[in-house]
Amino acid sequence: MTMTTVSGRAARPSLPAPAPRTGRLLRRLKLGRRLLITVTMTLFTVFTLFPFVWMALTSLRTGSDLYRVADRPFSVSGLTLEHFRELLTETKFLTWTLNSLIVALSASAIALVIGVPAAYSLGRLRYRGGAVVGVIVFSTYLLPPALLFIPMNVVVNRLHLGNTLGALILVYLTFLVPFIAWMLSSYFQSLPVELAEAARIDGASRLRAMMVIDLPLVLPGVVSVFFFAFTLCWQEYLYALTFVRSTDKQPVAVGLVNALQVGDVFAWGQLMGGALLGALPVVIIFSFLMDYYLSGLTAGAVKG
Repeated sequence: MTMTTVSGRAARPSLPAPAPRTGRLLRRLKLGRRLLITVTMTLFTVFTLFPFVWMALTSLRTGSDLYRVADRPFSVSGLTLEHFRELLTETKFLTWTLNSLIVALSASAIALVIGVPAAYSLGRLRYRGGAVVGVIVFSTYLLPPALLFIPMNVVVNRLHLGNTLGALILVYLTFLVPFIAWMLSSYFQSLPVELAEAARIDGASRLRAMMVIDLPLVLPGVVSVFFFAFTLCWQEYLYALTFVRSTDKQPVAVGLVNALQVGDVFAWGQLMGGALLGALPVVIIFSFLMDYYLSGLTAGAVKG
């Protein structure tokens, strides 16, 4: 190994070139890794998108094709929009969708108003029993709805809210507030305390310091939990089936099943079309809030 001098400086010693066999092995390993990643992502994409493709195919098939699914599941003799026309004109799908929007947006907004101060208390304040309160809040969220809908029904009837959208909003708060409080507490806990302390020294109250300093910093987390809360309300079925009986007041998840299932007969074309159209609000909200959602996923992962 020799040393060469370029412009008065000693150059680094040249390293021996890798053996041809080692180079071929490295190239094969890289090619195998790329192939494995490609195959894995392809299988994951097909597995994830297949239910949506199947719903779209079912909603566009003619009636004769729907009765031959068992024999020829992927054969399509023709496409039609008749199922969507029947769904929008012969059912109350638009009313159900509006009910779901009212309930999901109202419950998520009210839950944020209650859950953000609770999360601030759990994440930033230090007081005796705070850890126990956090565990209780988290345990409340873990309680299954099947154990709660009977006592909830008693409470709703005593408040004279039965068969109203207000009943759903009130009941949904029982699992949205603990969820938001627990999730956002880690975001508040990850913030540096020096900023809020500087605002307190300048004369700001604790509430003003939270609103002006801490809350803008956790805005990605707030948007993320709002999206999750909206999705939980949108897809909830058991409480909606229990507390709302009138067809005009049912959310879309309950209205579709009740109207398009008669005994053991399912209107599969309209059901799949309703499932696709019912997913549009969630997709639209996610598309607008994607940047906040992605940044909010890791905003509370690192402390300091």
